[in-house]
Amino acid sequence: MATWHSRGLRGSTFEDLINRTNDIYENSNLCLIQKVPTPITPINIDKDTRHITLAYFDKKSTVDYIGVVQGIPVCFDAKECHSDLFPLQNIHDHQINFMQTFEKQQGMAFFLLYFTQRDEFYYLRLEEVMRYWKRGQEGGRKSFRYEELDPDFFFHAKPGIFVPYLDPLQKDLSMRDA
Repeated sequence: MATWHSRGLRGSTFEDLINRTNDIYENSNLCLIQKVPTPITPINIDKDTRHITLAYFDKKSTVDYIGVVQGIPVCFDAKECHSDLFPLQNIHDHQINFMQTFEKQQGMAFFLLYFTQRDEFYYLRLEEVMRYWKRGQEGGRKSFRYEELDPDFFFHAKPGIFVPYLDPLQKDLSMRDA
């Protein structure tokens, strides 16, 4: 059973940067994106501070974020990568299924990756994920390399915006409209 101690805070710095970016975007009337809370059941609670010290996850979460950008429904998940190789086991079947269903309803689904050693962000389109996913299911490599990714979808922080994902989102939207 997965517990909060073992997995709960992975990626929390990256998610904090995304949360701050979402606040900036919302205050600028660019979008409304909400962090989807992961349902947990507390096991231990510190009686003095009333903080949860141990918990387990109730059910599988779908995606980290969901909302709307200028009238377009979006959902995405944030993943950190500590090397140039991203294992597909970090993406789960239920996430892929949710995102595919979301896109069937005219939404846009994607992943935001943070390559920590390079200090680079990557906007991973669902279509691109599916190429790697299919390759793994057909007996090929169950990961993808940094070098395989589309150079047009790498991005960096900007002054005042920590994770400026609206720029690659616009590129993605333009590709879909073409």
